[in-house]
Amino acid sequence: MFDVIAESREQARSGAIPWDKLEGKCVLITGATGLIGFACARLLLERNRLGLGPQIRVLCLVRNEERAREIFSAYGEDDGLEMVVGSVEDFPQPEGSIDYIVHTACPTASKFFAEHPVETADALVLGTRRVLELARAKGVSGMVYASSMEAYGDGNAEPGLDNLLNESQVGYVDPLRVRSCYPEGKRMAEQYCCAYAAEYGVPAMVVRLAQTFGPGIPKSDGRLFAMCARNALAGEDIVLKTTGASTRMYLYTADAVSALLTVMLKGEPGCAYNAANPSTYCSVREMAEMVASLAPDGSVQVRCAIDPDAPYPPEHHLPLDVSRLQALGWAPTQDLPGMYRNLMAYLED
Repeated sequence: MFDVIAESREQARSGAIPWDKLEGKCVLITGATGLIGFACARLLLERNRLGLGPQIRVLCLVRNEERAREIFSAYGEDDGLEMVVGSVEDFPQPEGSIDYIVHTACPTASKFFAEHPVETADALVLGTRRVLELARAKGVSGMVYASSMEAYGDGNAEPGLDNLLNESQVGYVDPLRVRSCYPEGKRMAEQYCCAYAAEYGVPAMVVRLAQTFGPGIPKSDGRLFAMCARNALAGEDIVLKTTGASTRMYLYTADAVSALLTVMLKGEPGCAYNAANPSTYCSVREMAEMVASLAPDGSVQVRCAIDPDAPYPPEHHLPLDVSRLQALGWAPTQDLPGMYRNLMAYLED
C-alpha cells in the first residue's frame, strides 16, 4: 500500500519550493486529470488543507467534468479547488486573475501518437498557443510548460555519460515519421514559449522532463514502465517489443512537480531546463531487469519479442545535463529502485 496523500503532505511541508510566492495566488493547471497535472494540483490542495499559509486558488482545466469530479472527489471549494471545462485548444476564458500557469496538458501514450498524429500535434501546438494567449491576457507572473526529453530526438550516437545533453544540444527527429508528431510538437510548443517571452514579455519557461512515473498512474496504464511493474507483481515475464538498447534517465512524479514549480517561480523566461535523476541512467533492458529483480518470487525473466511496428521511438541515448535546474536549488528525491518500489506498492492496493 502506498499513501499518495501522505506523500503530498510531506512535500507541501518541504522548504524546497518557495511557497511564499504562491500564498494567496491563483495557479491554473492544464491537464489537471493527468499524472503530473493532478499530482501538482493535489500538492497545492493539500498545502491549503494543512493551513500553512494564505490559501492558493487552484484552477484546474479539465476536458471531462464527470471524470474530473471523480478524480478530485476528495477535494472541494473549501480546499481552494475550481474547475474550467474545455479542451486545451478551446476553453472558456476563466474569470478573475491568474498569477501562475502550470501547463501539462498533452497526450502521453505512444499508441495514441501513432494512431492520432493530427490530434497530438493540435494539442501540443495549438493548445500551447491558446494557453500562452491566456497568460498574456492575464499578465501572469510565471508560466511553465512541461516538455519532454523527446525534444532531443535521437540524442547521442552511442550510450554513456561522456556527453551529457544540455539544453542547447538538440538531436535529429525524422519529420516524416508519423510518431514524430510528439517530439516535433513539443519542439514547436517550446518555440512558442520562447517567442511569447521575447515578443510579448510573457514569462514562459520550459522543463524537459525525463520519463516520469510514480504512484497515481491509472492501474491500466499501457506504457512500458507500468507493464514492467504489473508483470513483476504478477510473476509474469517482462516482454520487450524492442531490443531495449535505448538509454535514458527517469524522474519520479513528485520530483517532476517540484521541478515545474521551481522553474515557474525561479527560472528565466524563454529558457529550458532539463529535469531527471542522473542516477537512473540505464538502458531500457537494464531497467526491465532491475524491475524483474523486485518481483516477490524472483522468477520473472526479461525477454525480447521484437515488433518492428510497435509505436516506440527509434533507438536513442539521452543522458541529460540537469545542472541548470540544480542551480535553482532543485534536487531529486527518488532513485529508480525507489520509484519502482513506490509504484508497485501503489499498484498492489
